[in-house]
Amino acid sequence: MTDDFEPLHSRLAGRAVEAFYFGSATIAGLNPLSRPELHGIERLEHIPYRRSGLRAHHLDIYRPAGCDNAPVVFYVHGGGFRFMSKETHWLMGLGFARRGYLVVAIDYRLAPRHPFPAALVDTCHAFDWVVQNIADYGGDPERIVVAGESAGANLAANVALASTVEFEHAWMRRVWRHETVPRAALLACGILQVSSPQRFRKQKSLPEWLYHRIAEVNRDYLGPSAFCDRRSTRLADPLLVLEELDKPDRPLPPVFAPVGTADPLLDDTRRLEAALSELGAPIEARYYPGEVHAFHAFLWRRRARQCWRHTYEFLDRYVPVDGR
Repeated sequence: MTDDFEPLHSRLAGRAVEAFYFGSATIAGLNPLSRPELHGIERLEHIPYRRSGLRAHHLDIYRPAGCDNAPVVFYVHGGGFRFMSKETHWLMGLGFARRGYLVVAIDYRLAPRHPFPAALVDTCHAFDWVVQNIADYGGDPERIVVAGESAGANLAANVALASTVEFEHAWMRRVWRHETVPRAALLACGILQVSSPQRFRKQKSLPEWLYHRIAEVNRDYLGPSAFCDRRSTRLADPLLVLEELDKPDRPLPPVFAPVGTADPLLDDTRRLEAALSELGAPIEARYYPGEVHAFHAFLWRRRARQCWRHTYEFLDRYVPVDGR
């Protein structure tokens, strides 16, 4: 937990960046080409995965035409655990569905109103729902890919961990009990250790406003839990769990981890690659020179298109669409 003072100009810069990401996704979604039906894809919206009555406990399904027993991409959006939604991440749903995957894009409760572990609890509930129900929508519950970027990569990594390591937490056991290990995990530019924003102070080129945005993730997501012992927030740091793990109870899935070299979260992917290599898990980390955080969402950039091509090549090896 950090109590560093943040000047007003820094806060304004941070809010401008958040508005840019949110606005870019919203404006792009107004493009007629973003309509799923133009690509032979049906979008089923606002399906409840928890009967709470909360809007956060819903998911969307992107279903390719003629979908029958298709592999599933379970997608968890990013946004620092504090903003964005399944709607802002329509590009991910559309991109994987056009490739032939049935895509489940979830919402979850957001901080600071709902601090840790709310987002993780919801993500595990959503995965539980998918395993039990996705066959009714044309998906194969035995071929699930967990995916996410930034904060979503953190949550997706925890689902992979919950499927391979027996934890005591009730929400993690919702995943464990199915004995359904994802066939692969796509963990893009993940923030994989939330509890220690101070480590980013070592990056001397990191702008002050950007450090405060990372520290804000720590403050808002961990909330009151940040004052407790580390055991209470352990699963906010899936990277540390992996680094401390001797051996999983079930084999970890293959992981594809893309990140830009100008991303302040770069070191988390480097450590993820080292930790998974040490555990003997298949890991393909890709580093894209000069690219910023979540660059793969900006499809007008050459390296973003390259990243998607590498992602599809990885999936073709581990979770191919039938007939491809």
